[in-house]
Amino acid sequence: MASADSERRDTEEAPAGEDEDTGAQVAPIVKLEEVVVTTGEENEDAVLDLKAKLYRFDKDGNQWKERGAGTVKFLKHKETGKVRLVMRQSKTLKICANHLVLPSMTVQEHAGNDKSCVWHATDFADGELKDELFCIRFPSIENCKSFMETFQEIAESQQKKEENKDASAAAGLLEKLSVEEKKGEDKAGETPSKTKEEDVAEKSDAEKKNDE
Repeated sequence: MASADSERRDTEEAPAGEDEDTGAQVAPIVKLEEVVVTTGEENEDAVLDLKAKLYRFDKDGNQWKERGAGTVKFLKHKETGKVRLVMRQSKTLKICANHLVLPSMTVQEHAGNDKSCVWHATDFADGELKDELFCIRFPSIENCKSFMETFQEIAESQQKKEENKDASAAAGLLEKLSVEEKKGEDKAGETPSKTKEEDVAEKSDAEKKNDE
């Protein structure tokens, strides 16, 4: 009996376990303020957003090297209307492709793989402009086709935009030239004004006639 009573007292006097809720409230030592994180995409609208894996061609090694797996987007600027291709890695969000889609660009299916396509671009992902040959692979044929079609549509729209810009500039130049020509014609039709010397000479001749 003494042994049983001793064990009972030990159990009652045992400290609370670490996982036991004691009801105590501990205030945080440091209060962290909310930080607004910007991506640089706030003034852009996503035209397309797809999961993919990106490769770049290594000229020195003459082989394809993986650039990253993540999300590829076409982002259209709300003010300028320019569109850029941006791809970030899934976990780190590191940029692995960042370049404008220009009228001169073309994209084509990668030989032997209908889920992949390739294109040339002057890329700025590493903080400096580099000529790159990219290859991107999608989980499905449908996504690859959607990417290629959107790419070509954007390039063509940028081409039309450049043509309209050039046409507007040419029209403005022609209008300026026509205004200048009109001013020149108006000046040519005006009677030339007399110089001060001519006025003095005419007055002198008139006075001589009066004296005679």
